[in-house]
Amino acid sequence: MNNPKEFYRSQIDLHNISLKKVKKQLAFSSTIRIVTFLAIIAGVYFGYPNTQIIIGSIVLGIVAFIVLVNRHTNLSYVRNKLQKLIAINKLELDVFNNDYSKLATGKKFIDPTHPYSHDIDLFGNRSFFQYTNRTTTQEGKKNLASILRSNNIDDIQKKQDAIKNLSKLPKWRQEFSAIASLVDVTVPIPTIRKWLQNYIPVVPKIMSVLPAIVSGISVLMLVLLFLNIISFNIFLIWFFIGLGITGSQLKKINTLYNSANKVKDTFEQYYKLVHQIECSEFDASLLKEKQQNVINQKEKASVILKQFASILNAFDQRNNMMFGVLANGLFLWDIIQCYRIEKWIAAHHNKVDQWFEVIAFFDSYNSLGNFAFNNPTYVYPQLTKENTILDAKDLGHPMLQTKKRVDNDITIKNEQFFIITGANMAGKSTFLRTVALQIVMSNIGLPVCAKSCTYRPIKLITSMRTSDSLSDDASYFFSELTQLKRIVDALEKDDYFIILDEILKGTNSKDKAAGSRKFVEKLVKAQATGIIATHDLSLCEIASELDMVKNRFFDAQIVNDELYFDYKFKDGVCQNMNASFLLNKMGIV
Repeated sequence: MNNPKEFYRSQIDLHNISLKKVKKQLAFSSTIRIVTFLAIIAGVYFGYPNTQIIIGSIVLGIVAFIVLVNRHTNLSYVRNKLQKLIAINKLELDVFNNDYSKLATGKKFIDPTHPYSHDIDLFGNRSFFQYTNRTTTQEGKKNLASILRSNNIDDIQKKQDAIKNLSKLPKWRQEFSAIASLVDVTVPIPTIRKWLQNYIPVVPKIMSVLPAIVSGISVLMLVLLFLNIISFNIFLIWFFIGLGITGSQLKKINTLYNSANKVKDTFEQYYKLVHQIECSEFDASLLKEKQQNVINQKEKASVILKQFASILNAFDQRNNMMFGVLANGLFLWDIIQCYRIEKWIAAHHNKVDQWFEVIAFFDSYNSLGNFAFNNPTYVYPQLTKENTILDAKDLGHPMLQTKKRVDNDITIKNEQFFIITGANMAGKSTFLRTVALQIVMSNIGLPVCAKSCTYRPIKLITSMRTSDSLSDDASYFFSELTQLKRIVDALEKDDYFIILDEILKGTNSKDKAAGSRKFVEKLVKAQATGIIATHDLSLCEIASELDMVKNRFFDAQIVNDELYFDYKFKDGVCQNMNASFLLNKMGIV
């Protein structure tokens, strides 16, 4: 599929057709349920006082009604899923129109102390996270944020293969997202993990067999009552005995119910997502590895999770007053479900963590696969071990509109350091963020916005946006020094691509020039690779002294008394600055 927009439009049309059919089926289903309910009442009314006709009408009617309710529930689920699928495709078209407002911003993941995420707007409003994120679970969002912040250069080829694989499965990805979106999960996964790991059984051992005995006697009583062998009063006495047994465990039952009811929606969601993963055939080794974590030789993880979801749903039926009273009086319903819950937890609590992690992985990687699908012209960096760190043609920022974006070539070798000068608003900072984001995207396996790209994997560290902290009693200048110290310390442990934007802004011009020069010299001596943008032309003199330092610039021109920018990355030192021109042009001076 080379045209994502056309794919999304076609899916909306197909799902709308299916939705109309399902709505008609639901209307018919509602009518049949009403007719069945009236038939039960008629059977009781016209059968009175014949006990056999009354009981027969009720039993047959209830069975038929349950079948119809289940069918209606299934149709409602299909309808809701179709509505979600339509919404998913509409959202993608909105994003193509530069509207991200319905997507989570990831604001809670903003961390000014991170090596690069705050500097390159990885999180927050109009961030790369918001642009990319299509996760539908809270753990998926956390995992996606972790991937973006990881600074991990291991197994990039495997990551690329996984993203390529998922990018070719748009219908599978949308099905996964729609299923997850149908359940509103409010309890955090860590809370569920803690509950399962620390759970202590409260149901007495005798309750493992007593409900079966009581249920058997209750069935026998119903048969005897139907055959008029026993009176209704005897049946009623037995019914209250059952209620008394359940009542003796009510405090324990309620405690377990309060916890179980909170996690019910999560397991309802997760068993369907695990089933979606189990039933798929993946080509990428990373996806296969993750898939194996939910495939059990004896029993599928989805079956085990579905079993628990069914138990929790059955336990929740106690809220239906009529059913709850009858089921507990005749079959000790609540006790049965408590015992089943405790038995499941004892058998499977150690496996749940692994299954939850697989869901979070696929949820986050679906976002990456969706990004690749939406940008079919982007290229996967060709990984190399050669001396060149980055060699990209027509490199651009993926979040800039194609018509307005100006792409640039860049080739930087290992241990080279570029000093970029340029006029205000000429494009220096945008270019720095473009290079930084390209490194982040390459490291996590994404295709990049370029015509071609050869890349030698390297970790990233930046200092582009510094702020003072009143709460920490830290000045702007001290905050800057702290970040620069962090960069120096990091270089002692590993190789990093360093991106700096106008460092030492918190001191006077002369001191800034001297300090910036010494810092760049230190980085070059440490054999670091990177880029620094500056307005200080004197810093460019280092290039004549150190072979590994190169000068590059963005300039501005005044054409017909108007400022003109071409936003092109060029060799040399910028000679045209624009502050004085703009002050005059705006009538400030």
